[in-house]
Amino acid sequence: MSETIIRVENLSKSYILGHQNSKKESYKSLRESISNTVGSIFNRSHDEIADVNLEEFWALKDISFDVKQGDRLGIIGRNGAGKSTLLKVLSRITEPTSGRISIKGRVASLLEVGTGFHPELTGRENIYLNGAILGMDRLEIKKKFDEIVDFSEVEKFLDTPVKRYSSGMYVRLAFAVAAHLEPEILIVDEVLAVGDAQFQKKCLGKMEDVGREGRAILFVSHNLGLVQTLCTRGLFLQKGILQLDDTARQCVSGYLKSFESDSLNLLERTDRRGKGLIRLSDIKITSEDDYSSSTLSVGRPARIAFHITEVSSDLILIFTLYDQYGQAIVNFNSSVHGQEDRNDLDIGKVVICEINELGLLPGRYRMNIAIFSDGELQDAIEAATTIDVENGELRGRAIVTASGYGSVCFPHRWILPA
Repeated sequence: MSETIIRVENLSKSYILGHQNSKKESYKSLRESISNTVGSIFNRSHDEIADVNLEEFWALKDISFDVKQGDRLGIIGRNGAGKSTLLKVLSRITEPTSGRISIKGRVASLLEVGTGFHPELTGRENIYLNGAILGMDRLEIKKKFDEIVDFSEVEKFLDTPVKRYSSGMYVRLAFAVAAHLEPEILIVDEVLAVGDAQFQKKCLGKMEDVGREGRAILFVSHNLGLVQTLCTRGLFLQKGILQLDDTARQCVSGYLKSFESDSLNLLERTDRRGKGLIRLSDIKITSEDDYSSSTLSVGRPARIAFHITEVSSDLILIFTLYDQYGQAIVNFNSSVHGQEDRNDLDIGKVVICEINELGLLPGRYRMNIAIFSDGELQDAIEAATTIDVENGELRGRAIVTASGYGSVCFPHRWILPA
């Protein structure tokens, strides 16, 4: 029976947030403004008490779970669910407010880009520094050194201070160090998304090797397909509370179902990322040739209208559809233009995507949306809406309820022997 190497009991973490009181003030003269500013210097503490409301925010609340040797634990939840806070507490970066944590063995953490390495030291020096922090002597680190360098693919820059590394180079070396110095527990946040697809695949292979060696992995990712592939167990967090501790598949299923109960207007959704100068306000999905029906079916046209709060000349809207298992099925990007695209119409604050023949198999699909402008992410919402697709025909071929094999269909023909 595997030994328990992490035990978390009634773990909670709170933060004190300060909110400035909004006061509706009349216009003041320059003399009044200067007078009030000077006065505030001598009455600062009184003003702060009067103008700031303090709120206690619980990032984690009464969480309990165990991790055994060889467990590959995927931690999922919406933005602000407490995932990264949990990893920081387990990594001893943040102190818990209450509760108890017991950890047996060395912990290597790969959290945010920019943490874990000393920026003024070279890549070579940081490898030895990290090994020393993990309690390894110089000889142990030296045995692993060539393997780390080969995996990271940054040999040419090994004697360059890491402050000059790109984010991709930094993650390559940081992951190589964390995975190869043989910690009993490897903690990895969404940071792997920074690397290219080939390196991500390489990292996942290494993480599987680490799990087979009997070491534990705690992995946070928004890629639900990846969580189900890599992880044997899952934790589903919602608003700092542990909702599910089950198999990875069951946790992903519970997470997806949580979106179905959402009745919030899109503008009221707080679990979003981005600068916020442009935000998604509504989505209208219609079908059939006259776009009067909201029922989508295989092989029929579909029209998706994304209503936004502002318009920008360099606006890019990207949306991805996911199946019931959290696997990405297809991605649409408004910056990739074809001959049929139109960008010269005055249609107001809306972006429209038209599909001539819907190639999705019958079922329910979740849509994630991201909006970019001025080279920056303005708004990103997970599960902004769901799409239900009914049976239909694709160029005369009947397409009925999916058999469980795949999620898309293509126009095709058969040539059979007489």
